Amino acid sequence: MHPLDIDQLRTLVAIADSGSFTQAADLVHKTQSAVSMQMKRLEERVGRAIFSRAGRGVRLTDDGERLLDYARRIVQLQTECLATFGEADLAGRVRLGLPDDYADRYLPEILARFARAHPRAEVTVICEPTDMLLGRIASGDLDLAIVTEARQRGGIETIRTEALLWVTSSRHRVHAETPLPLALGRPTCVWRAAALAALERAGRQSRILFVSWSSTAVGAAVQAGLAVSVLPESALRPGMRILSPSEGFPALPACRIGLMRHRLPEPMPLADALAAQIRQCLDNLGLAAE
Repeated sequence: MHPLDIDQLRTLVAIADSGSFTQAADLVHKTQSAVSMQMKRLEERVGRAIFSRAGRGVRLTDDGERLLDYARRIVQLQTECLATFGEADLAGRVRLGLPDDYADRYLPEILARFARAHPRAEVTVICEPTDMLLGRIASGDLDLAIVTEARQRGGIETIRTEALLWVTSSRHRVHAETPLPLALGRPTCVWRAAALAALERAGRQSRILFVSWSSTAVGAAVQAGLAVSVLPESALRPGMRILSPSEGFPALPACRIGLMRHRLPEPMPLADALAAQIRQCLDNLGLAAE
């Protein structure tokens, strides 16, 4: 049997992440007709239909979803392999953005491993909310960003999934108050939207008492017993307690953490190496509850 073409697999991943052949063509620097031809040949190679077409859109078939899982792993392994063997020559500056709650949990391990592997590389880190980071990626101010993934956004690779949890102070009973005081992110925050929607469905009255894009500030309001909030499992801190459905707090959707990068006409090996390190660190990192 002939081996799979990794360039075709990379294009498949780009289509899945961007949501269309047209946007994928920009990501892989090919014409739309070339992308279509690649997918036709990939379907011929595996002997299965990968896409089902509905109107003007396309979606993956069940076989396509199975192939996509393999494609992501194969492309990721190749990127990590090339980055590993090119470590000695990598130098320069790479710019990384992420929200401060992810920085607290993930950044120490990422930076430590990357610095050991690439001692001549300089990493510039910016901590901002996801919406601001997406703008910086689009404008080219950042090379990579770790962001909270929303399904309506294209071009984001999911690299970690965690439970999103209701949290309160372990020393106070603010969670029993009516209306329920909340400490949440700004109106564009997907966790805020999920929390308010869940409370509305449950018919529970609430009021937003404290708003900040800084998870450190939101966490301080929770630990002080001023309000209840929602956080991913890895962001739990000493002095916080998880609230359960039996206490009147409905289940929340999972928190999907994604990796996004600025697309350049030419490859950027240093950004590739940091992206590979981020995937590895977040994949291996345990959860707070473990």
